[in-house]
Amino acid sequence: MPYAFSLADVEFLRSPEGEDALARCAHLPLTDASRIADVAAARRMVGERYAAVLETVVLRRKAGAKVARPERWLFGEDALQQASAAPVAAHRARRLAGRDVHDVTCSVGADLVELARTASRCVGSDVDAVRLAMARHNCGAEGAEPLLVRADALRPVTRDCVVVADPARRDAAGRRTWRPADFVPALDELARVYEHRDLAVKCAPGMDPAAVPWAREFEVVSLDGQVREACLWSAGLGSVSRRATVLRSDGTEWTVTDAEPDDVPVAEPGEWIVDPDGAVVRAGLVRQYGARHGLWQLDERIAYLTGDRPPPGVRAFRVLEFEGYSEKNLRAALRRHGVGRVEILVRGLDVDPNALRRRLKPSGPAEASVVLTRVGRTAVQFLCRAERVPA
Repeated sequence: MPYAFSLADVEFLRSPEGEDALARCAHLPLTDASRIADVAAARRMVGERYAAVLETVVLRRKAGAKVARPERWLFGEDALQQASAAPVAAHRARRLAGRDVHDVTCSVGADLVELARTASRCVGSDVDAVRLAMARHNCGAEGAEPLLVRADALRPVTRDCVVVADPARRDAAGRRTWRPADFVPALDELARVYEHRDLAVKCAPGMDPAAVPWAREFEVVSLDGQVREACLWSAGLGSVSRRATVLRSDGTEWTVTDAEPDDVPVAEPGEWIVDPDGAVVRAGLVRQYGARHGLWQLDERIAYLTGDRPPPGVRAFRVLEFEGYSEKNLRAALRRHGVGRVEILVRGLDVDPNALRRRLKPSGPAEASVVLTRVGRTAVQFLCRAERVPA
């Protein structure tokens, strides 16, 4: 079970004594093997607050992918798991720049910090007093100054602000839930309470947009090639039905929407296979992405694209040869090319890449990528060389 922080814990961790305790324990290895020794050392160094100190050190180490300076932050385990990565939160905040914004489920402040940087005025609230105390500390550590209020998200305490919400998506047993009615607070309740307000709700990328008819726009966001989350934008904020936004840690980003042309043919393979970013696939915008870059589909139901020139800045697969798929055919192809290290990508076929690799037992000095998919009812294999296309 995650450690349950108290208000007294937060007060201690924010104090000079707490900062000193955190610094003294920051060097501990905190592995499974060292757990008993680490706890004993922490108790000797910092006394009765050792558990809160050790949990904070562990969570700060985990938080490196979420916030830029985790050594300044306070977290709870659940709050950290649900927190948006800073570039994703910053993207959402930019869409609301210049507006009055109220984050009604601000938790420890991961989104709130970014909203406060761009909003005209910013309010954060949460029903959990401990998370609110952590948010106050974290916002101060980042130089953000939102107004913080303890309040239930379903009992409005502001008027006329854009409302931002991030409902909990785990049940009482800690299992992930996908049903909007099981979110806390429930999506339908949020939409009902704020039906006359502009509303943005963070959700899982697996959400079915049909389950939330109030949402004007369904946006899926990826960061450095990994799909991170989706956001539902109400009518006053959304401008299209579906959007994919692709972010990179270097600050670059691009987006594609369902308002763009989607007229792409289905035809024979070109010189390259392109596997679109996961945000594009999750948002159902493969055809729009293909049309933008002059690509076409191998099969209208499969998300792989093909063409004679891949989009700039992506990792694409130059086709060396292709034929009908069977393990015998694939083993022979790997042998012909002397491939010992092989990456296997699969779409549309019931194939476990790791189990297949073990059965193939590839050997040789070369490396290659194999794309397995289907065209119509035919399983096909592409032996490829992965290349990073210059931006």
